[in-house]
Amino acid sequence: MISTTIFPGRYIQGRNALERLGNAAATFGEEVFVICDPFVYENLRDDVSAALEGEVTSNLVTFGGESSDEEVERLQGEAGGSDTVIGVGGGKALDTAKAVAHALKSPVIIVPTIASTDAPCSALSVIYTPEGAFKRYLLLPKNPDVVLVDTSIIAQAPVRFLVAGIGDALSTWFEASACRQSYGGNMTGDVGSATAYQLAHFCYETILEYGLAARVACEANVVTPALEHVVEANTLLSGLGFESGGLASCHAIHNGLTQLHATHDYWHGEKVTIGVLASLFLTDKPIDLVDEVYGFCEDVGLPTTLADIGLKDVSDEDLMTVAKASCAEEETIHNEPMPVTPESVFAALRAADAEGRRRQAME
Repeated sequence: MISTTIFPGRYIQGRNALERLGNAAATFGEEVFVICDPFVYENLRDDVSAALEGEVTSNLVTFGGESSDEEVERLQGEAGGSDTVIGVGGGKALDTAKAVAHALKSPVIIVPTIASTDAPCSALSVIYTPEGAFKRYLLLPKNPDVVLVDTSIIAQAPVRFLVAGIGDALSTWFEASACRQSYGGNMTGDVGSATAYQLAHFCYETILEYGLAARVACEANVVTPALEHVVEANTLLSGLGFESGGLASCHAIHNGLTQLHATHDYWHGEKVTIGVLASLFLTDKPIDLVDEVYGFCEDVGLPTTLADIGLKDVSDEDLMTVAKASCAEEETIHNEPMPVTPESVFAALRAADAEGRRRQAME
């Protein structure tokens, strides 16, 4: 049996790491096309330009807000003859930058300004409709050439972003473990390596140990060792763990939840967290583990009920829509080591919500 493990070309993380951007870009050519999310364009444009000045010429443009085929096509048309694509911002801007670079057959440098997902390191772009519903995964032939994470920028972002990233990272070990048991394929289609599974488990251990301390540091807008550990877990460990270990029910349920418009105001990792909690019931996890995961979510401020992601009074009909979408033929939920049906996903979502509400009532 062949296993495959994939990595970004280089990962750079630390306080003031943005200063390294020009040097990193210059290794690929003289002209760069920089896709910035709107916040970055308004607030960090001068810092990005200064980091590139003297090393390369740059064209900075604003990301339109949705990682859609239409947005990729628009930006591809604006890139001109640039040697390198750079994405700066949140997960959807970064996914779009990767897709644009793929279309142009150019190197890509990824600069996350929040630690809200494990998207930065992956050879994957999640493509949504212009309205924000999940459409498909775009599998790319290679990982980003450089991922550069400036933790002094991460520390200035609202804490909700970091917490959402912890929610995304929380799924990594559960999904990789499911794939290991079922011999489910990772994002290459092959099974994962022992390295990938160990990194996924280390991701879980790291966020449990340092998650709350990292939240405290981010609330104070300071960089501490705990924040560094969790940013690395959210970005690198979770990225390697999901991509080379594999996905299962947590992300499939997230994708199903995007079918309901009421969830669109909530971050990827927040919805993934509901997928994690539902997966605990779907896969019959021990009660001690259920208690550990719910307690951790409560401590760091992750959602534990459907109401926490805009679905307080969700109908059975709408929740079954989520369950059916989660179980689509191509979905990763089928990497779980037991048969899964829409009915079992529906039941798991209702059970997870009931447990969250029960615990809230005890506070």
